[in-house]
Amino acid sequence: MPSAETATAAENTDVLAAERDHLRRSRAFLRLMRENVLSLRAMGGDPVSEEYLKATLYHRAESLRDMPDTPLFFGRLDYREAGRYQGPATGGAGVDGAGVDGAADGGAARSYFHIGRRHVHDPHGTPVVIDWRAPVSRPFYRASQSDPMGLDRRRRFGFSGGELTAFEDEWFGPGQVSAPSRILLEEIERPRTGPMRDIVATIQPEQDDIVRASVDHTVCVQGAPGTGKTAVGLHRVAYLLYAHPQRLNRGGVIVVGPNRAFLAYIERVLPALGELDVTQLSVTDLTAAVPVRGTDSEFAARVKGDARMATVLRTALWAQLEPPAEAIILVRGSRRWRVPAAEIADLVAELRDRGVRYGTGREMLAHRIAHVILTRMEASGETCDDRTHESVRRSRTVQQAVAQVWPKADPVRLLFGLLSDPALRGRAADGVLEPAEQAAIGWASPPRGPGSARWSAADAVLIDEAADLIERTPSLAHIVVDEAQDLSPMQCRAIGRRCATGSATVLGDIAQGTTPWAATSWQQLLDHLGKSEAELCVLDTGYRVPRQILDFASRLLPHIAPDLMPASSVRQDADALLLRRVEPAGLPGALATACADALHEPGSTAVIAADEQVPAITEMLARGGVAHAVLTGAAAPDVITVVPVTLAKGLEFDQVIVIEPARIAAGQARGLHRLYVALTRAVSQLTVLHAEPLPAELAD
Repeated sequence: MPSAETATAAENTDVLAAERDHLRRSRAFLRLMRENVLSLRAMGGDPVSEEYLKATLYHRAESLRDMPDTPLFFGRLDYREAGRYQGPATGGAGVDGAGVDGAADGGAARSYFHIGRRHVHDPHGTPVVIDWRAPVSRPFYRASQSDPMGLDRRRRFGFSGGELTAFEDEWFGPGQVSAPSRILLEEIERPRTGPMRDIVATIQPEQDDIVRASVDHTVCVQGAPGTGKTAVGLHRVAYLLYAHPQRLNRGGVIVVGPNRAFLAYIERVLPALGELDVTQLSVTDLTAAVPVRGTDSEFAARVKGDARMATVLRTALWAQLEPPAEAIILVRGSRRWRVPAAEIADLVAELRDRGVRYGTGREMLAHRIAHVILTRMEASGETCDDRTHESVRRSRTVQQAVAQVWPKADPVRLLFGLLSDPALRGRAADGVLEPAEQAAIGWASPPRGPGSARWSAADAVLIDEAADLIERTPSLAHIVVDEAQDLSPMQCRAIGRRCATGSATVLGDIAQGTTPWAATSWQQLLDHLGKSEAELCVLDTGYRVPRQILDFASRLLPHIAPDLMPASSVRQDADALLLRRVEPAGLPGALATACADALHEPGSTAVIAADEQVPAITEMLARGGVAHAVLTGAAAPDVITVVPVTLAKGLEFDQVIVIEPARIAAGQARGLHRLYVALTRAVSQLTVLHAEPLPAELAD
């Protein structure tokens, strides 16, 4: 591949200086854009409108805030023919300009474009940096020698912080041959200190297909460790917000992760791409209708997470309906209007058979009774209108009848009664749950009331289900759910109803399913999510985890996910994997030595162990004088992060030390799955320290 190295040193210096000048001016133009927004006054027609305008201007200004440590652009495209894409002004092949998506603006042709994280234009409106999400930017990710997409040259830039340090050219045309990009590989392999970064400069073609998938499509991504599935999901959100801003901003977008530690790890990715208004929640936070203070046994949690519980809740809810005790007699003036009990019962049956929500049906019943009475009033010659209808509907007689036949329902009290009352639970779960399952989900000593109950996370999901049975949950425009393989069927239903009329990006890895209810197939999970038609995309090429680490961890796949093929990796390093067996008494010293060696390498370092071993690990490190912190959020760059294996999923560290794999494997029913997660968190080097023999499944 002809590149910058084939040119003379003087030519390289001149080009680098010119590109640095373009970067300097681009940053200056971005500051001007932000200052222009800040100079605008919010002039609404009323105080409320004015506050909305102020908020809009503030968010716009924040999205234009420069990030000095982040490259403003990372690539450049030079086209063979001027006019391939249309822009607002004619330009040559120099470095003092950029093109723009012609579909939006039209105008004269440009032959080159700088590609970056956001759009930047000069005071005349001429673009100097093109947003990576614009259609004109796609050849940066997709062009190849077999399909150059009109390119003459693709240039990649190397950066240190926010400073441009190098460039590399790839030429297209007859006789040209592509070779691996040094800058691309260096960016992929660059140490990752602190929270997760965006991958906008290194998106690969198969990832780009997912990122730019249609907003109407739900995409399910099966991604092996290191394939970038989390980053792809976040970049898809950024792309959809760019391509369909009104639709997504009006409908709302959320990102759902497995826990708050994971959310802290990914929290900076979308802001770095200019998207500030995407809500990020854990699964627990999503359904937080009650404070979660209790825990369930594994068996009880499995039953509560089963989709059959939706049937139990529905039965318990609708069992609250009562047959009419007597006819309704409404007195208006000198007339008495009667609705027989049998007729009321027919109205109730008709509404229930329609499949309406419980709360909606209750509201409709009052309207139906009022309609019956008004029909008789009109038949007798009285004149009726909407005010008459509303007066009858809201009359004490009608409201009392509705309250007796169709009582109000509260989701918290509904579940409280179900878990407290064995008789009620037996009636609702008859033929649905086995007697042992019914007993497992009930409280042995029921609390006095809902306020004193120690609700579990599974209970909160059931309350969310009950709330939706009473009143429909509003649907969002798009949801991204990561580590989806660990969702229970009831959690899937909770997420699915929040994107019932929207779309979703479902991310995960069947091999990393660690909960007792983890999905064994994506189709099963998608059915519970209500997205059976979703497209399944497989990412099986790792870009971050070296091949030696993946190959070692993949020894577990025949035992935990026999239908999955082992992932490949574009990286390999003979020193990436170190297995070391020590005597039990020598484990503290070996751990201190491994930590000291890891801290001499760039990037983040973690010690991953079974949860019950964490106190002993922290004590060993303290005795050895090793600075450390137990994981609570993003990893600190200058200390060892001790990570309980149950919190390791979704995170990555440059150096990882896994302690006693056998303890992790034996810790739970899906211990081998947790071990697979632990072994695939390293992106530079994995050290395995063990005094006990390795699990048989890892034997060579």
